[in-house]
Amino acid sequence: MRDVADHLGVSRQLVSMVLRGVDGPSAESRERILTAARELGYRPNASARLLKRDRTKLIGVVFQIRNPFQGRFVEELLVRASAAGYGLALEPVTDDRTTDTVVAELMEQRVEAIIAFNPDQGSSVLREAIDRMPVVLLGEWARLSAVDNVHVDEERGLLQAVEHLVTLGHTRIAYVGGIGADLGPQRAEAYRAAMSAFGRRERAVIIPSDFSEESGADAARSVLTMSDDRPTALICCGDQCATGVLAVFARSRVSVPRDVSVIGFDDSYLASLSYQQLTSVHQDVGATVEATMGCVLARLSGEDAPVQRIATSTRLVVRTTTGAPVR
Repeated sequence: MRDVADHLGVSRQLVSMVLRGVDGPSAESRERILTAARELGYRPNASARLLKRDRTKLIGVVFQIRNPFQGRFVEELLVRASAAGYGLALEPVTDDRTTDTVVAELMEQRVEAIIAFNPDQGSSVLREAIDRMPVVLLGEWARLSAVDNVHVDEERGLLQAVEHLVTLGHTRIAYVGGIGADLGPQRAEAYRAAMSAFGRRERAVIIPSDFSEESGADAARSVLTMSDDRPTALICCGDQCATGVLAVFARSRVSVPRDVSVIGFDDSYLASLSYQQLTSVHQDVGATVEATMGCVLARLSGEDAPVQRIATSTRLVVRTTTGAPVR
């Protein structure tokens, strides 16, 4: 403001009034000052303004940076939050950065709400955050009763996957997954429920794996050691896991889908790669963003509503990794 005032030979108070949008200065003065500000490269300090009002307009996001679905979610959330006048403070969770660590860092940044994918629900720092601000949990069904929860309708998604394989004629349908915080067992149970819906619960087989490519690869190697009861179809807990499965099968000369059909979950960019073309259960990123921001904005506006548990819709996207069994 001093530079603009010196440049035009006017008072700093007048410059301040114009830049703050205060009534009083003439239209001519306002135009001169705003033009000079642009020429001198002036940018208002939004953070300083908000701090004066005891606001940061920041929403904290806890996510895994290597997860394709969560990455897409963050990309769309940036746009949606900006449209609502909010910025994001991003804190990725890694093996060395626990829920306690990242939530504490977000609180230090004075975020006004937190959105968290699959956090450690036993975290004492997370519970402290819940007492202070709106928190929305994503990815898994929340055990905590005081938070809004947005979650994919995985029971419906896995029912669609099993139905597709049964219709193709598969009878030996196994699930690759079951490991990974609460989400792993929850999704495996949804597979069991889907098998039960088609009268096949006693034939449900779970091959242990987490959501990573390497764990999926290990699961595929264990499938290759099976003899007469080898599954003719695999439903994987996520697209990353399915990517590991497909890679091992390709190296072992196992033809997909002739020898075994493979389905992923998420319908991330991995599924639609030209050399992969993975049949996958689609999660709607846009619907997840809208539901999440709806919860956050309602809480920030002071709306006193019951805790929400929102299940977003799914659909099966069929590509080339599924087909009728040959053997």
